Amino acid sequence: MDRAYAEPLDVRAVAAVAHVSEAHFIRSFRATFGETPHQYLQRRRVERSMFLLRDTDRSVTDICLDVGFMSLGTFSRTFREIVGETPSDYRASNGPVMAPNCIWMAATRPRAARAAMRSSSFGEADAPAAP
Repeated sequence: MDRAYAEPLDVRAVAAVAHVSEAHFIRSFRATFGETPHQYLQRRRVERSMFLLRDTDRSVTDICLDVGFMSLGTFSRTFREIVGETPSDYRASNGPVMAPNCIWMAATRPRAARAAMRSSSFGEADAPAAP
């Protein structure tokens, strides 16, 4: 899904590669990553669009289509739900990155993904003691 984020998601085909049912794949994926395969793919598309909005002068519509969205309305609504602002507002308030891409991606990962990572990174027995 990371390599082919711009292509339509075929959960049935991905589940077949994993040799499990579609329902089991979705449940296992959500338990592991804290979101469904569809939500994960939408977030990856938005993350890629964030990079393109910052570092290129391409139109929002072109970026929308390049990252795999079929309509500008769906792209804008999904982008706003994940990032908290419209693609145009994001572009206006964020310039090109001056740090290595891996650092920038970690720092700008959408809030929902950061919260899911924090809550799933420590099991109850592994949680740090409170100060």
